[in-house]
Amino acid sequence: MKVVYLHQYFNTPSMAGGTRSYEMARRLVSAGHEVDLVTTWRGQGRRRDWFTTEEAGIRVHWLPVPYSNSMSYRERIRAFLRFAWASARKAASLRGDVVFATSTPLTIAVPGIYAAWRRRIPLVFEVRDMWPAVPIAIGAIRNPLLVWAARRLEAFTYRYASHIVALAPGMADDIVAMGVAREKLTVIPNGCDLDIFTSSAGAPSPREEFAWLGSRRLVLYAGALGRANGVGYLVRLAAEVVELDGEVRFAVIGEGAEKDAIRAAARAAGLLDRTFFMFDPVPKRDLVRWLQAADIVAALFTGPRAIWKDAVQNKFFDALATGKPVANNFDGWQSRIAAEAGVGMILDPDDVRKAAEQLVAALHDDDWLDGVPTRARQLAESEFERGLLAARLERVLRTAVGQQL
Repeated sequence: MKVVYLHQYFNTPSMAGGTRSYEMARRLVSAGHEVDLVTTWRGQGRRRDWFTTEEAGIRVHWLPVPYSNSMSYRERIRAFLRFAWASARKAASLRGDVVFATSTPLTIAVPGIYAAWRRRIPLVFEVRDMWPAVPIAIGAIRNPLLVWAARRLEAFTYRYASHIVALAPGMADDIVAMGVAREKLTVIPNGCDLDIFTSSAGAPSPREEFAWLGSRRLVLYAGALGRANGVGYLVRLAAEVVELDGEVRFAVIGEGAEKDAIRAAARAAGLLDRTFFMFDPVPKRDLVRWLQAADIVAALFTGPRAIWKDAVQNKFFDALATGKPVANNFDGWQSRIAAEAGVGMILDPDDVRKAAEQLVAALHDDDWLDGVPTRARQLAESEFERGLLAARLERVLRTAVGQQL
């Protein structure tokens, strides 16, 4: 097949952020398919127009469009719309047998639909978050006209797509509730990159690099620092933990709109650079050494249930791949999987003192901690190994192409 793959925020392992599309696309290439991936360039430099690189056999078409989690919602929406307009023409100019468009944002559906229509080829649409339900729930979209337009685009996309991929069963249920036939949906969750996270990071361990860590217990949060992530919770949690065990250390790696507020809260609590440490984002390959050094990985959310009920966070799957337990502060899909498999816990989101007691007890339960790597590996290999999931996606794309012929 020739696959035209649309993902606005594509990352390679040398970049900070999730690499699902990279891992899926490179496996499609390894299986003998051609992949043209259309995305944005968010790096430094004076580039103004499209340019192309080859990444693990994937032809990647980059358009410079500034974006960061620290941008306002209005600025982000402008970035979404600019890319939707430009990528529609780019995608339609590429020869393909199928268009595969992955959200977020929902506006990626626009170039996906346009390219599929112009080329008269099928569209397979992947739902990573329930847009526009999530931005509406957090107040990012308030204008009634925009809300109406977003809901109409969502409904039209589901009708137009030949097939829909959902990242969690709950997402598939929500789409079916909108009137979409169950047989039109396939659940392909986020996956574990076992080859990356079980290898040696090469660089020194943070335990060797930082005297403040050494052999102490480490709770790691690596990810976005946006409003929905609620990482301020981790500051409050650390303040309670220090009263129970002053030797526990917290590390936060990430960027986002709340970064300065989180840093200020940690400083005000007397924790910053004492028991609570903050770092800028690092490429996925560099993140390996932090995950390998961690004792527990934190996965956080705040806000309405629509935001976190079907959470499929990269940090959860990266923790599984590294054999580390996950502490979630929400009762969502990934939280229950971790708890039921004995590789995680659900911290109380409201009673932070109780959550601190849960966390400290887990950090001192050596028998449980020692058993997590084996259980995590079994779960990762049986349910979330990236190769298995890529093969499932390949079957979906092949079926969509076959139905078109």
